[in-house]
Amino acid sequence: MKYTTEELDELVKKDGSRTDWEKAAGMTKADIEAAVASDPDEADTVMDWDNATAELPKPKAILNMRIDRNVLEYFRKTGKGYQTLINAVLRSYVKRKDQHHNHD
Repeated sequence: MKYTTEELDELVKKDGSRTDWEKAAGMTKADIEAAVASDPDEADTVMDWDNATAELPKPKAILNMRIDRNVLEYFRKTGKGYQTLINAVLRSYVKRKDQHHNHD
């Protein structure tokens, strides 16, 4: 499914998301498989619906911390979603440290 920029803006205004949840909820297994098959990023993906699980993301902790001003400004300059980017950088660091620790 393709949307115009205006249609995406309307979805964000209406639902706070770019996803048309009503349309998604009404999709059949065949509709979903067809959408996946038509997505070049998902080429040759095989859906195993019998063993599929839905996992909700764990809620994030709210943290008030001190951070160097220049570090914060660097991330803020990346634009909307800079806090998510900070979290991704920290997650990557933790993952790397865990992998290093588990190989010792």
